[in-house]
Amino acid sequence: MSVVCDSHVLLDCPAKDTGEALTLIAEKAVELGMADDADALREALAAREAAGTTGMMGGFAIPHAKADAVKQSGVIVVKFAGDVAWDSQDGQPITCAIALLNPASEVSAHLAMLSKVAALLMDEGFRSKIQASSDPAEIAAAVNEGLDAE
Repeated sequence: MSVVCDSHVLLDCPAKDTGEALTLIAEKAVELGMADDADALREALAAREAAGTTGMMGGFAIPHAKADAVKQSGVIVVKFAGDVAWDSQDGQPITCAIALLNPASEVSAHLAMLSKVAALLMDEGFRSKIQASSDPAEIAAAVNEGLDAE
C-alpha cells in the first residue's frame, strides 16, 4: 500500500517554526487533494501538537491528525531548508517532518500508520537515508517500504 508519491515529498521548505510547518503541511494537503479545508486541518494538527509534541529525536517530527477536513489518508514528507524550532524529545530542532493525515473516522488506520512511522524513526539507517537524500522518489520509496513492512 504505497501512500507516499513523489509529489508528497517537499524539499527545502522555508518554515522556521512549528506553526509555519503545520500551515505548510495543511496547504499542501489541500493542493494534493488529500484535504478540503487547510484552516481546519491546520487547527487539527495544532490541537494534536498542543496535546503533546510530535517532535521526536534525531531531527524528525511526526505531526499527525485525524480530521473531517481530510478526505484521503496519506503522508506528506517535509524536509526543511534549515532548522525548525519545534519542541522535541531530545531538545534539538527538527529538519524533517513526516505528516500523517487521516479522515476522522479512520482511527485504527491512523494508529497503525503512526506506530509504523514511529518504529521507522528508531532505525538509524532509515533516518540517515531520509536526511541524506534530496531525491523525492527515493524518499517516497523508503517511507513506503517502511510502511509496507510487517
